[in-house]
Formats: sequence, C-alpha cells, structure tokens
Amino acid sequence: MERRSVLKALSAAAAVGAVTNLGRGRTVSAESAEGILGAMGGGGPLAQAKAAARRGMPPLKITDVKIIATAPSGSNWTIVKVETSEPGLYGLGAATHQEIPQAAQAYIEKRLKPFVIGKNADEIEDIWQSAYVQEYFRSGPEGNNALSGIDGALWDILGKRLGVPVYQLLGGKVRAAVPLYGHAAALTQSALNDQVQAYIEKGYQVVRVQLATPGWSGYGVGGAATSAATQALRPDGVKSSPVFDANRYINTTIGMFEALRVKFGYDIGLIHDVHERPALNQSIELCRAVQQYRPFYIEDPVSPEDVGWFQIFRQETSAPLAMGELFVNRNEWLSLVANRWIDFIRIHQSAVGGLNMCRKVAHCCEFFDVRTAWHGPNNVDPVGHCYNLHLDLVTPNFGIQEETFFDEKTREVFPGTPEIRKGYMYANDQPGFGIDIDEKAAAKYPYKTDFEGRGNDRMLDGTIVRP
Repeated sequence: MERRSVLKALSAAAAVGAVTNLGRGRTVSAESAEGILGAMGGGGPLAQAKAAARRGMPPLKITDVKIIATAPSGSNWTIVKVETSEPGLYGLGAATHQEIPQAAQAYIEKRLKPFVIGKNADEIEDIWQSAYVQEYFRSGPEGNNALSGIDGALWDILGKRLGVPVYQLLGGKVRAAVPLYGHAAALTQSALNDQVQAYIEKGYQVVRVQLATPGWSGYGVGGAATSAATQALRPDGVKSSPVFDANRYINTTIGMFEALRVKFGYDIGLIHDVHERPALNQSIELCRAVQQYRPFYIEDPVSPEDVGWFQIFRQETSAPLAMGELFVNRNEWLSLVANRWIDFIRIHQSAVGGLNMCRKVAHCCEFFDVRTAWHGPNNVDPVGHCYNLHLDLVTPNFGIQEETFFDEKTREVFPGTPEIRKGYMYANDQPGFGIDIDEKAAAKYPYKTDFEGRGNDRMLDGTIVRP
C-alpha cells in the first residue's frame, strides 16, 4: 500500500474511533460513526452541497458588446447588448445620453468593449469598479452612461442565468407594483384642471402640474410661445428667442397651486418642477409661498452648481424638496442626503453609472429617511425604465416614480416593456429585467437628429437661462 493510502486509512480509523468513543461512557456503533463521517465528508449531502456552492456556476465569459441606436418614440436611445460564451444568453443595458449619444457610444466601442471582453460576466461589482476608473477623469455623463449600459446588461444576464427577475437579486419585492405620477401641463388653468381630473379618474394619487405663463416661455408646457408683445419689450440688438421671466413664472405658479387646491382639495398629491430657472432667492420665495398648499414635492429649485443653497432652503421652507436629475457625481448628493436637506433623490440612473450605483444610493438614502423618485421621462429608454422598476420594487424608502407612456412603436421594438395600469407600473416577473429588443424593428427607427438641443430660453435682455 502506498504511503498516502496508508495515512488515509489510519486517519479514517482514528476518526471512527474518535466518533465511536464520545467520552463519559457515551458511544455509538462503528456503522453509525462511518455514516456521520460520510455526511461530513465527500460522500454526504452536506459536503456535496458545500462543494457545489464552492464550485458555483461554470465560468461565463463576455464575448461581444453591441450598440443598438434607435428612436421609435423620437428620443435618441442607446441600448447595449452584451453577449456571452453561452449561446443565446445575452443581456441588455441602458446607455442613453440623449443630448450627446455619440459620445457615450464612442466610449463604449473604443474603451469599454475591449476592456470587458473576456471577463467573467458574473463579476458585476469588479467590472463596475474597474471600468469606472478607466476614464481616470471620471464621473462625467458620457462615461457614466456608457458604464450603465455594460452594468445593466450584466445584471440582466445574471437574472436570466439564474431564472429569476433582477428584483430578486436585489432582495425581493417590498411592494406589489410601483406607484407613478402623471404629467399634467397646459396653457390655461381650465385645461390643466381637466388633465388633473382625468388622472384622478384613472386612479393616480400624484400628478405633476405645470402651467404656462401667458405670452412667455417656460418649462414643461408644449406650445408656450413667447408673444410678439413680449419680444417688443426687449432692447435693441437682441436676437429673437424664447423669453423667460422668473417673476411672472412664480406669480403664475402660486396662482396655479391655489386654484388646484380649491378645485380638488388636498387628497391628490401635486408635484411641480422649477427646473432650476429662477434666481435662488426667488426659488426660496416660491417654495415658501406654495408650502401652504402642501405639495408632494418641489423639484429642482436650484441647479447642480448651487446645491449648497439647500441648507438655506431647509431653514426657510417646509415644502418637500426633490433634486438630482442632472447629478453625475456622488459628492453632488451625499451632503444633501446626510444633512437631510432634501426629501427625495431624483437621480437619472444611467447618468451616474447605472443600477449598481443606484442600489447603493437607495440604501444610503434609507438611513436618512430620504425617499427615491428616479428620473423617468422619455429620455430614459425602456431598459432604463426597467432599472427604475426593479429598484423601486425592492426599496423600502421608495417615494414615487415618474411615468412615461410607452407607445406601440416602442413596444414593437422592446417586447416586455413594463405595463402601466391604474397609475402603477408592473414587472412581468420574467428572468432578468424581463425586456428584450427586436433589432430588426429597432433598425426601422433611426435617429432623426444627432442630438437634442438645450438652453434656448433667454431673459428679456438676452441673458441665457439655465434649461
């Protein structure tokens, strides 16, 4: 007998002896002892389960990264498709940077694609962290959106591989569906009232409300044109442009809130988006004036460059405050949350790096009782809305989710797009994000423009207004 076999036999005999003699006169039979050792060793079910856990799933390599650009609803969407070494297994991620889509696409193609090919697809955290520092000058919207596309696709792959929805990977549902807020925007108070009433009849509990300032430009209301009379008030030498006036806007908005509360009472939640346009003291005045009408929240009262003012806002007004759709760096929101200067975080998930980052944002906010209200208009693609949906389902400190209407063209391109009923968004409970893409259908809807323009509104004297 070889030396190794002898040692193995002696060790086994000693182990049986140790088990049969338990001390203090207690013994078991040799047969029972061998059974116990079998369960503890390679032959027992416990050891087999441990060995299986150690082995994990077989390695799954990233083999290709594809960019799919499509615009079925008019917005320039960028979808990332990550393919793997398992035939037919791929994932989809959201990398839409509507304002400059080509920048994010170029970063994916030239930098992230060669960086991730050959890596293990299930090493999501390591890939995110190592890809994040590839830019070196990091936390810009182009690199973050590109990273989001890769990251989301890996979560989708993991869910598909395990046969579970992504929300299960994040801890499981804490709610059956996701409450949404609708968008009501009109040129007149009467028309706005009609839209709010329609949302109430559909079952919505919260509505965002925007009312045009007659004769002046503003945010969020289609057809709110600057009148000839307003243009005539401008100094000589100023080129014609949309004109915004903060004082008139504030007066209109205060009147809008008063009229809506008189009409509908206080049971319906009302959101309003300031969109960073007035001066900072004017935004404070607006929040103080409307706090009596108990808004659900006031969104983006300042620009990202001026978030230090939130300490003053908190001292001056009890109106709930929401902020974050333009954030790209954790240092823009961390102090706002830790100091409880805001009530809702409004991050655009792909703009900060995707689901992997935003699940951490949500957990951080939970400790400070700040609720989530992820950005979700049409410049978030359907895969990005799945990010919102799955994270909303598992987040105890969820607040509200912005709604986007998914038209038939969108559903043609993206089978499995989330369903909306009675003011709620539902997951389809399929593995991964539960959404797919029809690449032939996507090709039918190319971009109509290269980018989306911003920053067209100006003051009477020609000074640019932040968008």
